[in-house]
Amino acid sequence: MAEVIVLETPADAGAFVAAHIAACVREDPLFTLGVATGSTPLPVYEGLRAEREAGTDFSAMSAFALDEYVGLPAGHPESYRAVVDREVTAPLGLDPARVHVPDGSAAGIETAGERYEAALEAHGGVDLQLLGIGRTGHLGFNEPGSSFGSLTRVKTLTERTRLDNARFFDSLDEVPIHCVTQGLGTILRARHLVLLAFGEGKAEALAAAVEGPVSASMPGSAIQLHPRVTVVVDEAAASRLRFADYYRWAQDHKPEWQGI
Repeated sequence: MAEVIVLETPADAGAFVAAHIAACVREDPLFTLGVATGSTPLPVYEGLRAEREAGTDFSAMSAFALDEYVGLPAGHPESYRAVVDREVTAPLGLDPARVHVPDGSAAGIETAGERYEAALEAHGGVDLQLLGIGRTGHLGFNEPGSSFGSLTRVKTLTERTRLDNARFFDSLDEVPIHCVTQGLGTILRARHLVLLAFGEGKAEALAAAVEGPVSASMPGSAIQLHPRVTVVVDEAAASRLRFADYYRWAQDHKPEWQGI
């Protein structure tokens, strides 16, 4: 069973996770963070900015992004390269050369997955991978039916995911149909997974991922196969968890030395 931490608000959750990441970076300045995009991780990035203002130096940290759209023009503000630059690289003072995003350009797309896997392997992998969960249960862009052994590759997005992401674009027609995403097998190689979920809209998928059967029909359930998973949610996202009372009890009685 994953460790589940229920906090009052997304801001509380973001500050909590950011404090842990900052402590890791102070211990190991070469720490490698797996970054996610979308609205879910934004409270963590806000918390990391506060940690930087309080004195934590992130400049030697490396980052690897989960995914990227295929075919957006270079410099498009909703490309995940642009989002990571805007939300993580610049605010935290990271060296851009240490920040890696899959190549979603049409030229060479056939080998984009293999090239990203090689970069991850050469670097030595990810220390902590931030994850959100989609309403279809997807992690990264691993839609239902994705193999738990899958590696970074090109995937076709569901219409549900495209509709959810259309709020970042001027219209649904602008949302790409394809992406390059780390596979579930790639994600499971990270040394620590931190899954974030906020709001009632994520409650059903979260409960299925944490407490339901392990199934390719629910990609989020892959977290149950990992030896170190921390799930950090707000009260609304926790509303469908059957064992929420136990998670709160364990949270209140956790030994101080364990950390997250």
